[in-house]
Amino acid sequence: MKNSIYLKSSKCEIQSKKTKFSCLFSIFFSLFSFLTFAQVKQQDSTKVNQLDEVLVSAVRVTTKTPVSFSDLDKKDIETRNLGQDVPVLMNFLPSVVTTSDAGNGVGYTGIRVRGSDATRVNVTINGIPYNDAESQGTYFVDMPDFASSVQSLQLQRGVGTSTNGAAAFGASLNMLTDSYSDKASGEISSSAGSFNTFKNTVKFSTGLMNDHFEIAGRLSVLKSDGYVDRATSDLKSYFLQGTYVGKTTLIKALVFGGTEKTYQAWYGVDAATLESDRTFNAAGMFTDEFGNARFYDNQTDNYQQDHYQLHWNEKLSDKWSTNLAFHYTKGKGYYEEYQEDQDFAKYGLLPIAAAPTVNTTDLVRQKWLDNDFYGTTFSANYKVDNWDVILGGGWNKYEGDHFGKVIWARFASTSELGDHYYDDFSTKTDGNVFAKANYKIAEKWSLFGDLQLRNVTYKANSDETGLVDDNFNFFNPKAGVTYELNQTNSLYFSYAKAHREPNRTDYENGSPKPEKLDDYELGWRLKSEKYAFNVNGYFMKYKDQLVLTGELDDVGAPIRANSGDSYRLGLEVDGAVKFDKHWMISPNFTLSNNKNIDFVSTDESGNLVNLGQTHIAYSPNFVAGNILTFSPITLLKLSWLSKFVSEQYMNNIDDASGKLKDYFVNDFNASYEIKTASIFKSIMINLLVNNMFNVDYVSNGADYGGGFVYYYPQAGTNFLAGMTLKF
Repeated sequence: MKNSIYLKSSKCEIQSKKTKFSCLFSIFFSLFSFLTFAQVKQQDSTKVNQLDEVLVSAVRVTTKTPVSFSDLDKKDIETRNLGQDVPVLMNFLPSVVTTSDAGNGVGYTGIRVRGSDATRVNVTINGIPYNDAESQGTYFVDMPDFASSVQSLQLQRGVGTSTNGAAAFGASLNMLTDSYSDKASGEISSSAGSFNTFKNTVKFSTGLMNDHFEIAGRLSVLKSDGYVDRATSDLKSYFLQGTYVGKTTLIKALVFGGTEKTYQAWYGVDAATLESDRTFNAAGMFTDEFGNARFYDNQTDNYQQDHYQLHWNEKLSDKWSTNLAFHYTKGKGYYEEYQEDQDFAKYGLLPIAAAPTVNTTDLVRQKWLDNDFYGTTFSANYKVDNWDVILGGGWNKYEGDHFGKVIWARFASTSELGDHYYDDFSTKTDGNVFAKANYKIAEKWSLFGDLQLRNVTYKANSDETGLVDDNFNFFNPKAGVTYELNQTNSLYFSYAKAHREPNRTDYENGSPKPEKLDDYELGWRLKSEKYAFNVNGYFMKYKDQLVLTGELDDVGAPIRANSGDSYRLGLEVDGAVKFDKHWMISPNFTLSNNKNIDFVSTDESGNLVNLGQTHIAYSPNFVAGNILTFSPITLLKLSWLSKFVSEQYMNNIDDASGKLKDYFVNDFNASYEIKTASIFKSIMINLLVNNMFNVDYVSNGADYGGGFVYYYPQAGTNFLAGMTLKF
């Protein structure tokens, strides 16, 4: 499930949660005001836009770093940003596979990179960890339309460089939110499309007032019925930012978040139903007292998440720049479901004395989360001559309440309104320090080094996890070399070691071991004015990798298990060719071999069997994407987007009954901007046609063994159209 953030002071510590929130909010913005006032006297109106990049400079890379990566900026995102989630907007990047529970990219979505699922992709926002502390997953549904507030994002494949939060075992994604604007502006954006999908967004910026201060914000409302039956989404989000800009100073205070209510859609359908009724959704299905099949109308996930960030960037000299950040996130919500024939004992209730004795009841339950996550991150960058050094780190703490309520029961027994049938509390602290440096040792040679120390402490006690009190100390070294053949060609090689702790679900399903990874990367970069190519080979060698088993638990979380020795060996190729001022093509593909070594499984008799080398679940051997763009005139852009994903196993035992078929899907995207001299500076019209050849395909599923396989069908041809008015 989900988690969040909490920034405490000793004064706030003794107060109630509601009062504590107000106190924290006051401290947060008082600190912002103090820092701003302290700097006003020594700043002038000169603005240094590069200061904004300091927010993410500690965790981002450039072509001088021996790491495989891709960048997307606001212009890349805005033409397709019509309501679909951030992972879906990243679908055409190398080695990326995305999926959607509702089938149309709205609501709960997922991403895999190099076969690694979202729990293994480190995500930061302005350098602040975003991954859920316990599950390690990312839930962009909690921040709907967040792409409308993203200035740029970078996806580093493999271990990448040191970052804050959970270790990157497949990739790391860092996002930079909107920069400040010199001039006042406004924006109204609306889109509509298939499955009653609607998105409305309003943005504003005051511009720099007195050459120093800006306030900007966004409000978004997004609704959709989804492709799958009852897979509805009712989403709202906001973004508010206050910025102070000085000659050498950038201070930002951000508040953003959202609420989501989504009908559960992760059950999937079996093979027979997939053929006869692709959109069938078993969530909420029950049999009433008269034997009729019905659906509970509030089988929903409900969650609110609010983020607070304070950043202070300072350019101390031509050589030194620093960043200090504090963050707090509050998350609270519940998962509601109808359950049939539940034992009273499971809910701490007594049987009802009758003839015969009543031991079970139908009921509606809610599983609640009330979580806080808070901490600080910091970095200092030193640049001189041939040296580029970054020193950084962070400390974060998670505190989470997990509790359950029964809100209705056919037979109430001894229950009372508001009773909890379970109460769990868990804490997790995560601290790290790192030092990384690029050193140019000769005209064509550069060395890269990166050392990180990370400490993780996790404590939990519940019926699901048992008693957990683990402490991990990880040392993660990285090193590489870059050789520039000439101004357009460079070669690089890198090695990185990473460690990763188990998540909450891993503890619920056994006694997991921490994972270890050795990542070797070898690449070639070619870049000129008209074309660019990147070729990257990788060998990722795992010890005790927690691989997906194909099963899901009772709240839809994927179950994982240690696999002993395993590896991922692959080749990534991506490029961009600009033929002339009208035509451009951006292809990519990944060839990979993903294997468990000497994989041990249990047969039908309960005996352990060594299956030797087997495919790692959810790891296709071939993934390819392409974007062909035609601009007949400057302000009109037409794009044909293609994605191919080869077949993949949903298990680790090479059971062909649990296979996802390959699929090839094509989208069409058009955008046309009209420049005006009226009240509106421009009018942009966008069109997105997804799956324009109406392919029946499945991008995800679950395999419980013994032939119990379920599939997540994706929508056929569907469209979104929108208009943006800028003034």
